[in-house]
Amino acid sequence: MRKSGITLACFLFFLVAAVIVACAKPYHEENERYVFVATNINLPYWQEAQAGFLDAAKSLGVKAELTGPTSYDPAGEVGIFRQVVGQHPAGICLSAARPDIFQAEIDKAVEQGIPVVCVDADVPNSKCVLYIGTDNVKAGRESVKRMASLVSGKGNIVVISIPGQHNLDDRVAGVADALKNFPALKLAKILDDKGDLRNAFDQVYALLNKKEKIDGIICLEATGGPGAASALHQFSLEGKVPIVAFDKDPETLSLIENGAISSTIAQKPYVMSYYGLKFLDDLHHNAVREFKDWHTAPASPLPSWVDTGTAVVDKNNLAAFREALTALPKPQ
Repeated sequence: MRKSGITLACFLFFLVAAVIVACAKPYHEENERYVFVATNINLPYWQEAQAGFLDAAKSLGVKAELTGPTSYDPAGEVGIFRQVVGQHPAGICLSAARPDIFQAEIDKAVEQGIPVVCVDADVPNSKCVLYIGTDNVKAGRESVKRMASLVSGKGNIVVISIPGQHNLDDRVAGVADALKNFPALKLAKILDDKGDLRNAFDQVYALLNKKEKIDGIICLEATGGPGAASALHQFSLEGKVPIVAFDKDPETLSLIENGAISSTIAQKPYVMSYYGLKFLDDLHHNAVREFKDWHTAPASPLPSWVDTGTAVVDKNNLAAFREALTALPKPQ
């Protein structure tokens, strides 16, 4: 009798517990959805970011997607951002191509109760709740440091960037700052490739064709490295004029392997987007209870800036980075 009584008590306990769990409100809503808006989203960089975003969504049990123009198109990105805001998702990660045209749009989204986290590229004067990404001034300094070691601290260097894009302007500022430590290293030109390797190719090719003296090329965005390497190849200069590229696109890694690119400054887009979504989720659910509600709080309960850091990739550690990229999940 005693044994059966214990069994019955246990059964009733688990039955009551099951009823309580069934009646409890789930932490995440059934259709809770987060969106990442970027530009030039077909680049491998954004595919890596998408993998981090989707992995975070899977771990939380929410819906997520990456969207944006398939070329460098700031105006198109603004239009897509407006559409996403109109759908009223639980939160938005944004990499703004141009901060000046996004500030008002971000402010409107936040005023509607949609948290916006800037990822990879900040919009400093907006109401975005957090910037997570690279310390781009520091990354620009690192590019110069690597180049100086390759050219013995002297010579004429060309920089490839996209003027007007906040994160890249910060990298240029880092380059200018670092050059103060290398007075024999001169900044000859800053080229605007508009995020297109064909533009990088054309402009570097034109300089070489005019026989301008180039001792090294620093690329501050992903497509510049492969474009510059292709131009050098036309003059049989690959490997002779060092290139310090940016990011770890598969093509860039292949060019490091064959010696056409010396090294690249690799960001962490997977890490940025993974934690970007988790920060949004915490904010949406008011998980950090410093204030009663983030909407009415006098300050965001989240960190204002998270530096995800960079890594230098060269032949010495190339295999490890390739392995990591291969292991990334692919969109369904």
